[in-house]
Amino acid sequence: MTALPAGAHVEHHGPGRPASREIDWPAIAQAAPVLAATSQRYLDQVALSLRPASVVSADGILRRFAGYLTANHPEINGLIDVQRQHIEGFKRYLPTRPGKNGRPPLSEQTIRMALGTLRTFFERVSEWDYPDAPRRVLIFNGDLPTPDDPLPKFLSDVDAAKLMQAATDADPVRRLVIEMLARTGLRVGEFCALTADAVTQINRRHWLRVPLGKLHNDRYIPLHPGLVELLNDYQATRDDNIDRLIIWNGGPMSRHQISRILKRIAKAAGIGHVHPHQLRHTLATQAINRGMSLEAIAALLGHKTLRMTLVYARVADQTVADAYDAVSDQVDALYTKPNGLRTNGNGSAAMTSLNDEYHHTMLGNGYCNRPPQLDCQFESICESCAYYTTDPTFDPTLTAQRDHADQQDQHHRVDLFQMLIDTNHKANP
Repeated sequence: MTALPAGAHVEHHGPGRPASREIDWPAIAQAAPVLAATSQRYLDQVALSLRPASVVSADGILRRFAGYLTANHPEINGLIDVQRQHIEGFKRYLPTRPGKNGRPPLSEQTIRMALGTLRTFFERVSEWDYPDAPRRVLIFNGDLPTPDDPLPKFLSDVDAAKLMQAATDADPVRRLVIEMLARTGLRVGEFCALTADAVTQINRRHWLRVPLGKLHNDRYIPLHPGLVELLNDYQATRDDNIDRLIIWNGGPMSRHQISRILKRIAKAAGIGHVHPHQLRHTLATQAINRGMSLEAIAALLGHKTLRMTLVYARVADQTVADAYDAVSDQVDALYTKPNGLRTNGNGSAAMTSLNDEYHHTMLGNGYCNRPPQLDCQFESICESCAYYTTDPTFDPTLTAQRDHADQQDQHHRVDLFQMLIDTNHKANP
């Protein structure tokens, strides 16, 4: 990469960590004034509809893209000059950027977010008919790395119990923080934003009103009676006017303070590092494995769609476990019984003994050799079909099947074939 234009500055990622070169908008405006103006106009518009954090993220991604262009393709003045080759070069450049640890490569999730933000930028300026809009589609679905779909990390029932026990031994505020997160499934941002009047009583039941949050929706969460008692005891000790349900060191709580509290309690519990969001995943997993409906869990967690909630159905799914246990004996029979080896009356004694282990079912033109432990949903499927017909010419076969079923103590098949024989005799006396 060539040297960055004047006005570039170095962005540090932490003490002693490698730094990556970043560029600001004034420097970009010097090298590509139209590109800078288009980007700024777009950011001003999205700032009217997106949350501040989303705008900051978009701003950083557009600056990095513009910085790459001005450093490597100085001939570009505006977005209209950008071609597919420039996008491909930027894709090759992104993995060389440092990640959270200050060293390359950038994570695939971050690369996906960057390319997705650029694609949205290109689409919007085209839809809004900006004069500097690209002449053609530049980023396609195939350009974005395929996202991983990992299962949520949650605490086992044993570890969750250890954490709650350790919380009871902590001071009242730390205990309240842990119990609130574990029993409500709140996001950390939602927890920090709870106002002093967040607890309300409706029909003799205490509820927690969660304000507008990540998904722009508010909701009510039922409060556990024990949690209500802890909150009442805590509120009785306060004499401040801070509009927060829970405060720390005389001020509103921050995400970092909550993380440190949880880290301390988890260490005391001996369960290793625990992230606050794991308590949300843990509550959802505990609820679904104990029969709570997906709709109720979605309402509890503030999910807009069931698709967001369905991920918990994949975690330690008790329904799957029960269904697996129900068929495990039948599956084991496939490995403990010999398969496909048959013998006739002239075979050896060993093969005759092996033959006796089979479950014989005489069919119209052969035998079914499935092990006796296995049920068959297709057994006698033709004979019990509404479109099945027979006549006296098949009596010898039906009689042989009936007699064979009787020898094998297959009473339901005896009744079936006898009914068919009787029907033939009645239709043709």
